[in-house]
Amino acid sequence: MLTKVMTLLIAFMLLFVILPVVHAEDADLRPVVGVAWRSDQESESFVAVCKAIEAAGGRPVILDQVLSADLAYENNMLAGSTNADGILTAEAAKRVRCNTWQGSNVEEVMDGITAIVFPGGEDICPSLYYSPQPVETREGFSPERDVSDFLLMSWCLEKDIPVLAICRGMQLLAVVSGADMIQDLTLYMNGLGKEYGYEHRNEPETPGAYRDFASHDVKVTAEDSLLFRLTGTDTIKSVPSWHHQAVRSVEGTRLVVTAETDTASEKIIEAIERPDKTFVLGIQYHPEIAVVRETDEPSLIYFTAIVNMAKQAR
Repeated sequence: MLTKVMTLLIAFMLLFVILPVVHAEDADLRPVVGVAWRSDQESESFVAVCKAIEAAGGRPVILDQVLSADLAYENNMLAGSTNADGILTAEAAKRVRCNTWQGSNVEEVMDGITAIVFPGGEDICPSLYYSPQPVETREGFSPERDVSDFLLMSWCLEKDIPVLAICRGMQLLAVVSGADMIQDLTLYMNGLGKEYGYEHRNEPETPGAYRDFASHDVKVTAEDSLLFRLTGTDTIKSVPSWHHQAVRSVEGTRLVVTAETDTASEKIIEAIERPDKTFVLGIQYHPEIAVVRETDEPSLIYFTAIVNMAKQAR
C-alpha cells in the first residue's frame, strides 16, 4: 500500500514539474488578430502592420485567401473573370457584390479569429464599386485580393467582427458599404480646376525612383466617434500617407465620416466608421509606418485597440 502511495505521489510531483515546460513551449497566450490575405506579403506596410500588432501585445495571423463559390479558379487564380485591364469583369463583379460571402470558405478562414486588420495595397477594381466606373488609372490591381477582401469584409460586418481597415482597407470598407469613390486624386483635382500638390502621396523625384510616404495633419470631425475616443484629439499630427485613391462620399450608407483633411479647399475623407457595430474603423493613413519607423506611441493606439478587441472576445 505504501509503495502505491509513493508511486502516486512521485507521479503527481512529476506532473507539476513537466506541465510548466510544456505550457511555456507550446502555448502563446497573446490575443490573435487576423491580417487579411494578400499574395505579396513582403511589402513595407504589410510587414509593418504585423509588427505593429506584435508591438501592441497581439499575435498577427495572416489569413488564407477567401474564395468565391460563384467564380472559377485555377491554382487560386481567377479563371475567366478578368478583362484586358486586369480587373474583374462586370459580370464577375456583380456576382461578388450580389452574393457576397455566401457559399465561400470565409468561415473556415476566420475560424478562431475574433478581430481583424485589413492592410493597404493595390487599387480596387472599379468594376466592383457600387456604381462601377471605367478604369482611369493603371497602377496595379489584384482581382483575387479584391474578391477575397470583399467577401471577408462583408462577412465581418454581418457578424460584427471588430475591424481596423487601413488605406486600401478603408477604401474596401467603403466599397462594400456602397460608398462613392475617387479613382485618382490628381485627375479628380484637375477635373475641379484645382492644383494638387501631392499632399497624400509623394511623387518620385525621378521616374521609377522610390516614392516615400507623405506627411500631413488629419482633422477629427466628430467628438462622439471611436477615432476621437482613441486619439483624444481633434487634430492628429503628421500622419504617414500614401494613397492616390480616396472615398468621395458615404451618403446613403451606414458609414459616417469622422476625419478629413483640407486639400486645395476640398475635404478629403481620412476616417470612416460604422457606429452600429462594436468596432469598425477605417483610416486612410498608415499608423503602422509611424510605429515601426519612429516607435511612435500615439500611433500604436490603433493596434492596441484591435488587440484589446481580440482579447475581450477571447
